Amino acid sequence: MTQAAGLGATIRAWRDRLSPATTGLPAGRGRRAAGLRREELAELAGVSVDYIVRLEQGRATTPSAQVTAALARALQLTTAERDHLFRLAHLAPPAADQISDHIPPGVQRVVGRLGDAAVAVFAADWQVIWWNRSWAALLGDPSASPPGLRNFARDTFPVTSDGPAMSRWPVISLDADATSAAVVSDLRRATGRFPHDRRLAKLIRDLTEGNDRFAELWAAGTVAAHREDRKIVKHPSVGAVTVDCDVLTDGDAELKIVILTPAPGTRDEASMRLAAVAGVASPSEPVGEAARHDLR
Repeated sequence: MTQAAGLGATIRAWRDRLSPATTGLPAGRGRRAAGLRREELAELAGVSVDYIVRLEQGRATTPSAQVTAALARALQLTTAERDHLFRLAHLAPPAADQISDHIPPGVQRVVGRLGDAAVAVFAADWQVIWWNRSWAALLGDPSASPPGLRNFARDTFPVTSDGPAMSRWPVISLDADATSAAVVSDLRRATGRFPHDRRLAKLIRDLTEGNDRFAELWAAGTVAAHREDRKIVKHPSVGAVTVDCDVLTDGDAELKIVILTPAPGTRDEASMRLAAVAGVASPSEPVGEAARHDLR
């Protein structure tokens, strides 16, 4: 393989074709390059700037699958481009029968244009893979939690009390029983779509063995999807905020786009705006290169 077609050159070419506006970043002044700066790509992918430099200079040639997936999301790659990036990194592309953490460019454009709504994207197993600043401001920054705990199903059916949850402060569902049943049903549907996915199998095994309520609901065999809910977020700065929770599903990958919005013209809407102004609390612990996600 020629150097011009290698991993570093390809990442640089894809970085150069993206404008800040397409990723939700401010354009700023005095930009020399039309594309993303290295530090901007690093922030979007949740890796260090030094690591991006080493990748583009060919001094790092074997990023992990997690880092490669994060780069594919940050660079807004198509599925074919994502698979090419995996091969350049000497990794096997995700198989069709495996849960995908990739967010297609079209979905990224949609979620990036939802204004002040709190938005997150989840994989088919309810693993959160992207969130915006409004989500982090309302619920707390998920990057403060270990990646393995950033899962709504694990939040709904805790196995242990160790470690921070996906949400940084309490969130109350106004119909918790229906929500719990819907999450279990949704996971069962995912097992039919991705029968050989190891991450999903481990999740089901952990929850079945470690949470009696999950095991009871799982044994019922219901197949459905989680679509809507109403929640109360107990925000530490602005108090309780009631929001509607709507869940959209994207295509064969079974991505779940979760949108939290307050009723217009209410105190909750004002409180959510205050939460956004207050900003995103810093994670309590340092976050590794592949642990953060785009908070735009």
